[in-house]
Amino acid sequence: MYWTPLPKGSFTGIDWAKPGATSGFDPYLIWAEADNFAGYGLSKPPKWLPLLIELKPGVSVAQLKAASSPKWLHVPPVYTSPAAPTGLRYCTARVRPAFFRHIRVGGSLHALVQRFELGLPAGHHADDPNAPVVPGPSAPHPLLQGKVVGLIDGGLAFANTNFLRNGKARTRYFWRQDKQGAGPAPADLGYGHELTASNINQAMRQNTYGGLVDETAVYDHFKMGMELNKQVSHGTHVLDIACGPRTVLAQIAGVPPSPNAPPSWKLADDDASRCDIVAVQLDWDTVVDTSGGSMNVHIMDGLMYILARCAPATKVAVNLSWGTLAGPHDGSSVLEAAMDQLIALKTGRLQIILPVSNNYQSRTHANATLSKGEQVTLHWRGQPGDLTQNFLELWIPFGAHGIEVQLTPPGQPSLPPFAWGKSGTWNASNSKPLCALIYPKSVAIGVNGTCALIAVSSTFSFDKSTSTAPSGVWEVKITNTRAGSVTVDAYVERDDQIIGVQTGARQSHFEDKWYDTSGNPGSFVDHPDNPSPIRRSGNFNSIATGAKTVSVGGVRVAGPMWATYSPRKPDPDAGRPERPDVVKVPATHAYSDENPVLLGLKAAGTRSGGVVRLVGTSDAAPQVTRRILNAS
Repeated sequence: MYWTPLPKGSFTGIDWAKPGATSGFDPYLIWAEADNFAGYGLSKPPKWLPLLIELKPGVSVAQLKAASSPKWLHVPPVYTSPAAPTGLRYCTARVRPAFFRHIRVGGSLHALVQRFELGLPAGHHADDPNAPVVPGPSAPHPLLQGKVVGLIDGGLAFANTNFLRNGKARTRYFWRQDKQGAGPAPADLGYGHELTASNINQAMRQNTYGGLVDETAVYDHFKMGMELNKQVSHGTHVLDIACGPRTVLAQIAGVPPSPNAPPSWKLADDDASRCDIVAVQLDWDTVVDTSGGSMNVHIMDGLMYILARCAPATKVAVNLSWGTLAGPHDGSSVLEAAMDQLIALKTGRLQIILPVSNNYQSRTHANATLSKGEQVTLHWRGQPGDLTQNFLELWIPFGAHGIEVQLTPPGQPSLPPFAWGKSGTWNASNSKPLCALIYPKSVAIGVNGTCALIAVSSTFSFDKSTSTAPSGVWEVKITNTRAGSVTVDAYVERDDQIIGVQTGARQSHFEDKWYDTSGNPGSFVDHPDNPSPIRRSGNFNSIATGAKTVSVGGVRVAGPMWATYSPRKPDPDAGRPERPDVVKVPATHAYSDENPVLLGLKAAGTRSGGVVRLVGTSDAAPQVTRRILNAS
């Protein structure tokens, strides 16, 4: 058993096997080049790569563009438009291979670019951004005033009567990021399809029979049948809680009204139920890729789109009921840093609200503190029949250069251990990688310490030419070889399926003999005397740990306070050592279950009059969005 050195990047041109070559880069970009972008369904490198870029202090997006060529770097115009707050140091871009030459020492961008993360390098997001698109309206968009709810989600039924005002659409602007759809691309973003309230109202008029709108015909007209011709859609449910026509006072027998109670079926009389809406429907590939590996670019573009449709003084509350599990969990990812800066620059006129995740019981986090010579072995269960890749991130604090990582694949001898700064792939007989351990000295996806990424290929494929990794338990042995005590966090990335979609994803997880899965009272929280390194505390939405965003946990209307799937406050495991600045508890909470048996909350189904029940902290976040908007 041996490691193979990392290849030379077919897109970046970087020889990743050279000493120090991986330092400061996104390890997911390195893995993408190691497996020739196979994890994105590609057989060869894309023509353009989408990135989320952080610029160095004092550098503007205009300076970045001025130092570049449109032949190899394209930044959407929205980032240099009046909508972009003065001082913004973050933007998305599509780049060609020349970009990677210009960020080197001596290149035109070396003094400008701080770091960047990879977006979705597939589909139309890797197309030439300079190619012609269906043009949008020549007249400027009327900017919205007052208070606005922004939504970034998947599947919004904007013709539902809960989102109408006097029969007209409250959704003043709607951006669908997919290639498929109706409507022009927004000129300031350059991809997807934009609809205005005028477009929606016209389609509803054309499909009204006997005084009733044929909502199915409206969505078919806009080529949205795939996500909306079903009873339940996540975005519709979330938006109804955030700004639908219902009060947020509890109407459950015996429960007094509370300011953070779930919605009832009584009509509301608040700002949220009357306000305009700007909605972004995430690219479908991003929605089904629950690992979140592609969402950073789409979310950042979505935030800028919402701001660009609102006047500078407008109060905007954006609900982002989406998330990932792996990441630094200290607010230092590029997306979290970008959201924090946007909020700061908007000085009280923007708030972003996120759920804390539904994975408290998912066994996707482990934590261990190691003195010199001590080691911990994590048992990571890869599922059979998994059509998607799986990822495990080991986060190691700054200065802990003595941490050594050794990987043992299921049913195989151990691979040689890797020290700080070493990386490689374990390949099949056809030289295609089955897994990689990428352990840079520093990474772009967090700033406090480094991350050792373990990437594993799918365990099943319908394509005979695809090399698949073995399923079963991967042993990950972590050893501290130097003096001093080091706390290491391990996070398994999300890999489940969304409502109504079969992607073949199967969530991997940790397991050991000490972790309590009995379901007995007291088994749903961590206990300090339990020796298991697998900890519920720390299972947290990794894009919800910023300093200025609002993270929302889920509680019950009746019964024990916290929903079993939600991170909680105070932290039952608070005495356990942790890395600096790690966030494990929600900033606030709202209802997500009615009681321990009746989980979830009721809100709008896809069609008018429909009511569905969904479970999760995605129910809690929009209640706080509503509260913040009403109080602004």
